[in-house]
Amino acid sequence: MRYRLDDIAAFLAVVDAGSISTAATQLNLSKSVVSKRVADLERALGVELLHRSTRGVTPTDEGVAFHARGRSILQQLDEAAEAVSTIDGELSGSLRISVPMSFGTLYLGPILCTFLQRHPRLDAAIDLDDRVVDVQGSGYDLAIRIAELPDSSLIAKRLATSRRVVCCSPNYAARAGLPRVIEDIAAHACIGYANVASSHVWRFEPAKPGGEIRALTVRCGITTNNGETIRDAAIAGLGLAVLPTFIVTEALADGQLIEALPGVRPTADPIYAVYPRARHRSKKIKALLEHLQSALGGEPPWERALRVRRAETLVSPVAD
Repeated sequence: MRYRLDDIAAFLAVVDAGSISTAATQLNLSKSVVSKRVADLERALGVELLHRSTRGVTPTDEGVAFHARGRSILQQLDEAAEAVSTIDGELSGSLRISVPMSFGTLYLGPILCTFLQRHPRLDAAIDLDDRVVDVQGSGYDLAIRIAELPDSSLIAKRLATSRRVVCCSPNYAARAGLPRVIEDIAAHACIGYANVASSHVWRFEPAKPGGEIRALTVRCGITTNNGETIRDAAIAGLGLAVLPTFIVTEALADGQLIEALPGVRPTADPIYAVYPRARHRSKKIKALLEHLQSALGGEPPWERALRVRRAETLVSPVAD
């Protein structure tokens, strides 16, 4: 039985991606090359690893078992290579990271690129997706989560807090008025986030310390699975939205959006980096965590940017 690590890597990528074409794009290979590598692996092992149909590919029972063992073994090989290939403390090897779409494009992308500039011997695959991925099962080294975390075997490091606001466009406020209290929101058109089951329930911080979180069922005529699209819908005057300040910093500073209930805060979300316990000794993960904590710790950059922009608008030019 003869097989190559490249063939195993191709098979793992296909299962993780759910399709040969997506895996080919991620591996920067042609679809035919990826297909051949998987076929070569199946031939070497003497088993069928994938069910192939016009709708895509899914692993067979043997494929599921091989994927789990193969992912673990390749990760161990990567760790072994990392341990022996460090030159003058320089990091090397590969990193696979999962990041929420809007947070990645607006803030985390540049932060990660700075890290990779400092460590040019690292190869990185950064996947932007608002869905919650299976970090360990899909072979990710680290993922960013913006939510309270359920119990799991993953290690979680808190990086920052994502504050949220109720916002709308000035033109919506002029047309429909602004809510004076939380209960007034129920009478307004609202824009919901489709990636959470409770998108029609908005939660707010207690009115007094030690009080209970307040929840309100809202009427969402529009829902979408992307925060920037929610922002754009709010700017267009389609209703009220609850959004993280990292998405609406520019729109609030420019006056495209206003806070609809300035004295009331929706519940905030913690921002975590999560990673498998098997990666807790990795020098790459440790260095990346330190970089993320340095970049996001204290006052997050989007809150700082909003504070600075608002301060600038208060400074009026002196007439000659």
